[in-house]
Amino acid sequence: MPTVREPTHPWNEQRISETRSVGLLPDPEPRQREYTIISVDDHVIEPRHLFEGRMPADLIAAAPRVVENDRGQEMWLYEEVLYPQIGLNAVAGRPKDQWNTEPSRFDEMRTGCWDSDARVADMDLDGVYASLCFPSLLAGFAGVVFSQSKDQELGLACSRAWNDWHLDEWAGKNPDRMIPLQIPWLSDPDIAADEIRRNAERGFKAVSFLENPIDLGLPSMHTDHWDPLLRACEETNTVVCLHCGSSRWSAARSPRAPLELYSTLFTANPLATAADWLWAQIPLRFPQLDIAFSEGGLGWATMLMDRLEWVMTHSASGYSAWRDPNLTPIDAMRRNFWFCTIDLPPTFAMRDRLGSDHIMLESDYPHADSTWPDTQDNARRGLTGLNDDEARKVTWENASNLFRHPVPVELQLPRTAVPAAV
Repeated sequence: MPTVREPTHPWNEQRISETRSVGLLPDPEPRQREYTIISVDDHVIEPRHLFEGRMPADLIAAAPRVVENDRGQEMWLYEEVLYPQIGLNAVAGRPKDQWNTEPSRFDEMRTGCWDSDARVADMDLDGVYASLCFPSLLAGFAGVVFSQSKDQELGLACSRAWNDWHLDEWAGKNPDRMIPLQIPWLSDPDIAADEIRRNAERGFKAVSFLENPIDLGLPSMHTDHWDPLLRACEETNTVVCLHCGSSRWSAARSPRAPLELYSTLFTANPLATAADWLWAQIPLRFPQLDIAFSEGGLGWATMLMDRLEWVMTHSASGYSAWRDPNLTPIDAMRRNFWFCTIDLPPTFAMRDRLGSDHIMLESDYPHADSTWPDTQDNARRGLTGLNDDEARKVTWENASNLFRHPVPVELQLPRTAVPAAV
């Protein structure tokens, strides 16, 4: 038997339990649909069969596989490392008193966590028309696990297999409802660029990249190391999605801090990342590049704008480091950055500063932060008082334009005329 270890992560190491909890609530009643909604941040739990039939013959035996420990918990085994199915990744439909971070079995999750048809059914219950889904624990938000493989040939094959599955099965079963998102190959930006172009030709619209590569010991965004990948994204209109936590960094620093501290500080990630990407001149070097800050909210963006405005008028480095006198960093944010949010009520008053053309909604199914099955209610509360034009942009039109994902004409009607079913 191989020696295995269960990897710890600051967001889950405090609450892994040996006690399994089971039980799913009955399906909720379908919510009244007032808006057409595209959710630009949901997640998929990789199914146990993902790698079957998708690996080169000589690597089949080394492919990730699901195993069961002596406590009946199912985990992924890859390169002698166990990756548990963390419960907070798949709490949709479970009572809140069972929300925890213990390893979970597939039969303890809603089928919509890992099956495309079942996910669409859950989207229908929630009133969400289309969804962009990020990876979960096995691959990591940006395919980090595979890129860090000891066997790089195996890692690249796993990365390609994940993308093949996502396109062929996850999005391919329901192409009108799913927006294809790929994971990148982080070990070689030239190979990554080739994959971006190949995947764009196949129909991928986005890539889940790292917030800050240096957190994983990779070259900084302030170098030209990543230029081949970014150039390929710009040329193919592939949206670069920077999901909160994709670099495994958190602003929380205190040992033994509770999970809630890490969750509370999610918005520190996009603030630090956006500032880093701005001063790395990414929007200036790649002016057509679209960069989405997934699960970051809105408040951080206006805070960053305030600080940038001050720096640019008071700091000598603000004049010398920014290379375009005709475009301010704030203008670059409004042009190249897209702001994705789950919660609306406390932050949406800031939309005028950000520009309502670049704000999009998220559901975050099936995570603990998710609005499912009440995404319609969340939108209704947060968008009260907006005119139909603004509401249309935020709920679906911005996402439809950015990810080039069409919405049927009958769902483009004013709010009061939206049909009761997709």
